[in-house]
Amino acid sequence: MAHMAFTAHPEPAPTVGFDLDMTLIDSRPGIHACYTALAERTGTYVDADLAVTRLGPPLEEELAHWFPAERITATAELYRAMYPQHAIAATPALPGAAEAIAAVRAAGGRAIVVTAKYEPNAKLHLAHLGIEPDAVIGDLWAERKAEALREHGAGVYVGDHLGDIRGARAAEALSVAVATGPYDADALRAAGADVVLADLTHFPDWLAAYRPARA
Repeated sequence: MAHMAFTAHPEPAPTVGFDLDMTLIDSRPGIHACYTALAERTGTYVDADLAVTRLGPPLEEELAHWFPAERITATAELYRAMYPQHAIAATPALPGAAEAIAAVRAAGGRAIVVTAKYEPNAKLHLAHLGIEPDAVIGDLWAERKAEALREHGAGVYVGDHLGDIRGARAAEALSVAVATGPYDADALRAAGADVVLADLTHFPDWLAAYRPARA
């Protein structure tokens, strides 16, 4: 009786999506500086200290706290135009950010950034810090992040916000949450994150264990 030969098929290399603000970068100093400059330019009070505690949602949602509805579109355009001068140099990478991207590459995978931030400014941040993902997709928030995650075949999405968990869920991707943003580990778990890490320094070890477990 002939024996059938089975060929082991290695698991495809992963595509991993990452959020930007408070996941890969600590954008609080830069955004604080930009809001302060915006307030001076427009003559409208903005509490920059408060604004940087609730990063994640689209810019227009924050501006709605400070500007009348009819001014939000124009003010958002002004803010985005001022952003490169005030926010890029002031913004550091979070610990483990570059190493997390490198870990995906070392596994033969692709690393993409999917963010609500205005895409040209997101790219400026990453270029300034020398972080080079395979793709950067901006202007997507919460469930809409699933559009880019599906398009790029991402099986994992890493973020710090409850909106990032919802985006991963909508894309049927594994939600990996890092407690470096406005929510602690318990809140992230309660919101449905599949995996919660203290920060991205733990991501390479998690990825190394995750892939053999899946295979």
